[in-house]
Amino acid sequence: MPHLVPAFSRIGEENAFAVLARATELSAQGRDIVNLGIGQPDFPTPPHIVEAAVKALKDGHHGYTPATGILPLREAVAADLHRRFQVEVSPESVMIVPGGKVTMFMAILMFGEPGIEILYPDPGFPIYRSMIEFTGATPVPVPIREANGFAFSAEETLSLITPRTRLLILNSPANPTGGVTPKAEIDRLVAGLARHPEVAVLSDEIYGTMTYDGETHVSLLQYPEIRDRLVFLDGASKTYAMTGWRLGWSVWPKPLYDAARKLAVNSYSCVNAATQWAGIAALEGPQDCVAQMVAEFDRRRKVVVEGLNALPGISCITPKGAFYAFPNIVGTGWKAKALAAALLEEAGVATIGGPDFGVYGEGYLRLSYANSTENIRRALDRMREFLTKRRAA
Repeated sequence: MPHLVPAFSRIGEENAFAVLARATELSAQGRDIVNLGIGQPDFPTPPHIVEAAVKALKDGHHGYTPATGILPLREAVAADLHRRFQVEVSPESVMIVPGGKVTMFMAILMFGEPGIEILYPDPGFPIYRSMIEFTGATPVPVPIREANGFAFSAEETLSLITPRTRLLILNSPANPTGGVTPKAEIDRLVAGLARHPEVAVLSDEIYGTMTYDGETHVSLLQYPEIRDRLVFLDGASKTYAMTGWRLGWSVWPKPLYDAARKLAVNSYSCVNAATQWAGIAALEGPQDCVAQMVAEFDRRRKVVVEGLNALPGISCITPKGAFYAFPNIVGTGWKAKALAAALLEEAGVATIGGPDFGVYGEGYLRLSYANSTENIRRALDRMREFLTKRRAA
């Protein structure tokens, strides 16, 4: 039997896909499953974006493109960032990638090696820690606390930086908590980073268009003092309901851009051409589809938070961004993963246990409200019935 290199014993995965697979399996057996587990908009990709891809194929865009992406799309990304954040971004610093994870993969590979530390949010997107451990670097969790509205604390984050820290990963609006870090806290973090010029920053802003209650998304791109060490991550998956298209983009500081290009050349060569032309239509076309989707998420957010707070043993603060609720389930007496498993198998409701997002996730579940209001209400009813009848195992 061939032997894998030891790094593969350290690599993790994203358990939301395992829950999706089990929910699909139960559905195939005839079970009625309400899936609040997967982080995927339940809206179709807007028609004008689909039509742009079809036109690209009909027009003969069937071949390789530059590894960094076609220039018109890189220009569209730069223009969109200027429109949203009033920042100047050169198309020559934009990289088109097949989904948001690729930017994480690249940045963590660039900085991760044995003997160094990488800071990441916990609870946070599980691929952060998985990739850090794969490189042999030491993952250092930055606690994301309910008491802080699930925003990161600049003071606590800065206190965790040591001479061995090489990369800091940030995520706002956040998965899995829905937390949005306010500008004042980001200001304090950036000011503190002046004392650590050797630390690079990866800012995952894939949910940047999804904020509520008048909350404004603040991008790390708006801080010129760290632009020379900032990797910005965004993409089309969430904003334009394009998860399956695999279209992401990132902005790199000049010293790192060519390293990212070489990783692209050595792995996926380029993003498929038709998807890139669809991306141009997404960014340059009407944005009312985005506003309508976010408004619907907002309506669902209110339903899910109100419903969760009415369940026995559960409390839930109101998320300010993304499309996730992260209710506190300590009062139920259940451990999070055991409760998530029981809700799926016995009540037909798919959720994700908080520990799948990190050690600080115990005591919480993640629910995605990227599902219809009708289904959300059905799920809440089933959860109420289950928690009323079933005591903790």
